[in-house]
Amino acid sequence: MIGYVSVGADDLELAEKFYSAFLPRLGYRLDVSREGLSYSIPVADDSGFLPPDFYVKPPHDGGPASSGNGAMVAFEVPTQAMVHDLHASALAAGGRDEGAPGFRADYSAHFYVGYLRDPQGNKIALYCSSRSEPGRPD
Repeated sequence: MIGYVSVGADDLELAEKFYSAFLPRLGYRLDVSREGLSYSIPVADDSGFLPPDFYVKPPHDGGPASSGNGAMVAFEVPTQAMVHDLHASALAAGGRDEGAPGFRADYSAHFYVGYLRDPQGNKIALYCSSRSEPGRPD
């Protein structure tokens, strides 16, 4: 089980604008500290599954933040319409498009995804794979 995910950022104000454009609508709460941004989903108790926290922080070694080639963080979204909406919100908040929301021929018929780069260059996916949503027309 993944406990948390962390990405680096040199400009926390820009990162907060980007991630706060969509993570709160997925249930994440933001805590800001001198160490950076911490997004977590509040849970009533620790008796069940705890979704991983998502951290955005300057690198601990003091060097510049960089994105990993091939690294990506994917956030599950309940509906295809919400994928579109959150993708647009993230673009308006300083993100860059890496692939408009839609189906991909290489993935399953119900995998609907939009790709972004945050202001630092980290790759982010917003996806819906709900079988209650329409599938890819073949």
